Amino acid sequence: MSDIIKAIILGVVEGVTEFLPISSTGHLILVNQYISFSEQFTKMFDIVIQLGAIISVVVFFRSKILPFNKDNATEKNQIYDIWKKTIIGVIPALFIGALLKKHIEELLFNPLTVSIALVIGGIVLIFLENLKKDHKIQTIAELSYKTAFIIGLIQCLAMIPGTSRSAATIIGAMILGCSRIVAVEFSFYLAIPTIAAASAYSFLKAGMILSSSELMALAIGFIVSFLVAWIVIAGFMNFISKRDFKLFGYYRIILGGIVLLMFLLKR
Repeated sequence: MSDIIKAIILGVVEGVTEFLPISSTGHLILVNQYISFSEQFTKMFDIVIQLGAIISVVVFFRSKILPFNKDNATEKNQIYDIWKKTIIGVIPALFIGALLKKHIEELLFNPLTVSIALVIGGIVLIFLENLKKDHKIQTIAELSYKTAFIIGLIQCLAMIPGTSRSAATIIGAMILGCSRIVAVEFSFYLAIPTIAAASAYSFLKAGMILSSSELMALAIGFIVSFLVAWIVIAGFMNFISKRDFKLFGYYRIILGGIVLLMFLLKR
């Protein structure tokens, strides 16, 4: 299989799974059984396609998070408020991630842990939807700085492979009284500095000289990830405005079972 085809497939997987509460790690474990680059280039490739997905968030929500060309002071203040809450929410991940992420990955990055995390996350999503809890926070403006910080703490659970960053933040936000729309939207906002910081750190560590074919694969993976993620974000926002998260919960449980089965068959 050519590197271009690999880049397209992996870009699609990243674009689809990065922001849905279904764990991109769980999917990559499955896909990497059949499609992968060299170990060193794979790390670089994963960084680049993540950045493509992140840029899609900025583009999709540009009217809500970019203060440029906003003449209205109230609108600008609302945007600055979103960024302040986002920065407060990302602080726990920056500190805890710097201290523990490497050790957590070394200890827990294996198919068994991923499968268990997938199943538990799926059960929690279904349980939360069955609770029919009253959602007091209906807009980002109603989200307090304290709540934003606590959601950021809960986001740190995503350092456990298979948990899913988006699932952790969405579950945390809903437990704290956010509506589905607010939970998902704030999850997207938190993704911007969280993944951008992680990518920048990994990018600096992974310094390497790339061939022309590798540069082509990076460019294609980036573009595909960006376009697919943009489509997925639009579809996801429309989906949750009409339906709940149970479908994703069931999907996680099934995926966790598949990952566990693969783990057992390889032993």
